[in-house]
Amino acid sequence: MPSVEENPLESLENVKTHALLPFLHQQSATALSRLYTSPSSCLSIFRLLTPVERQIVMNILWLESAIPLSTMAAWVTIDGKKLYERSLETLSQLHILSQYPMKLLLNSTFKSSLRHAITGGGTTGSFGVPATKDPKHSPPTVESLDGYALERWETILHYMVSSGTGQLPTKPSTGVLYLLKESGLMSGSQNFEPQITSEGFQFLLHSPHDQLWELLLQYLHMVERRSMDLVEVISFLLMLSTMELGREYSTENLSQTQKVMLEDLRDYGLIWQRRPSSKRFSPTRLATTLTSSSEGSSLSTLAPTQATGLGNSSSNALTRSKGTGAGIGGGAAGGGAGSGNQQGFIILETNYRVYAYTDNPLQTAVLNLFVSLKYRFPNLVVGSITRESVKKALNNGISSEQIISYLLTHAHPQMRKFNPMIPVTVQDQIRLWELEKNRLKSDSGFLYTSFQSQADYEYVLNYAKELGVVLWENNAKRCFFAHEEGHGNIKSFIERRRTAGQGQ
Repeated sequence: MPSVEENPLESLENVKTHALLPFLHQQSATALSRLYTSPSSCLSIFRLLTPVERQIVMNILWLESAIPLSTMAAWVTIDGKKLYERSLETLSQLHILSQYPMKLLLNSTFKSSLRHAITGGGTTGSFGVPATKDPKHSPPTVESLDGYALERWETILHYMVSSGTGQLPTKPSTGVLYLLKESGLMSGSQNFEPQITSEGFQFLLHSPHDQLWELLLQYLHMVERRSMDLVEVISFLLMLSTMELGREYSTENLSQTQKVMLEDLRDYGLIWQRRPSSKRFSPTRLATTLTSSSEGSSLSTLAPTQATGLGNSSSNALTRSKGTGAGIGGGAAGGGAGSGNQQGFIILETNYRVYAYTDNPLQTAVLNLFVSLKYRFPNLVVGSITRESVKKALNNGISSEQIISYLLTHAHPQMRKFNPMIPVTVQDQIRLWELEKNRLKSDSGFLYTSFQSQADYEYVLNYAKELGVVLWENNAKRCFFAHEEGHGNIKSFIERRRTAGQGQ
């Protein structure tokens, strides 16, 4: 049987843009030029680009003068022309290309720094300055750094998922709580405990990589209000992504803004310090994988965290090759029979019964968002997907597709033997429950009634229809309902007609 060849262009066109790039697009050329003076920043941004964009950069990196667009275009196939032009636009928006659309030439600052990053040499300390060996303390192990990052990150997620349930989970720092409120993931006043919002529930179901960057982007938006240098903040985050896991670095060469960041990043689990006043720090895996793609991030080694994210992931192969206990699409924490398989931990039957082989409290809390839990054992949680549990999730802003995606992503290996993995009847019923919720749609507006004559009624109604704001009408009772955005115009129209009538 002949094999079906995959179109390589389709895979290139479907490459997901990293969350940081749209934010960089909004920055000025001056700010980006300052950022590009750092070789580590240029290397990290280069890693965030799509394959075609990276290819373009590498083809002209070592050129000293600009080349015509036609020269590069001659290498592009007809099918790939649209993708190529889109890649040039992206590089231009990032001010990596300096003379586009006239010619192709890299920004001189970016070119110099990327060359430096590739060839090495120099004493700029752009990739961090390793700390001298401490005779009193040995550096933290990779295992201890992973445990620290996992504990900090799960503290944040567990606090969010437990808010409003009466539980008393460990409370994150004041800075973390402020960030969660500013990002709209939680709400609350000073006199009341923060409550998770609809956006917060959806946040819990994203992949860990997306969760981390969602918080960091909000952190970047808050920089100016805190009188911090945005370029130095971005530069430090990108520097962390190029550092070596398990190694200690000195704080001596950091700017004042970057030293202030150390406290915040400790709270997020991105860096570890023995004491807040310590002159050295170690990046955790959350930091060293910041510029890794969400599809192949080494975050997968932080096993318990991975099962909290509902976002799609294809990093299981990477996880298995490293021999870890769970992947982004995988199971629970730790070892033992109850820890869940690296490919998934959920079994779903056609009778809507759910068996989750996990002993992780955070995974259980996330399941409780849309599953009615019945029993808990040391290594197993049993529950059912019911109309009430799904409606509770829908009211919290979780969609039926997110629920189904979660079940697919975290399906147990036994489930993966079936096609489809999730029973079709269960998928359809979850969607039908969502349709029940969406049967009625509410709109705010105004009811217009008590017209003196049929002519007046029709005259105003036709005017409202021209505005496109009529939601309902009843000619027999001479009344209609219009959207609130058109109320001001309709009210003025009626008053002008009334005034004109009185003048006659």
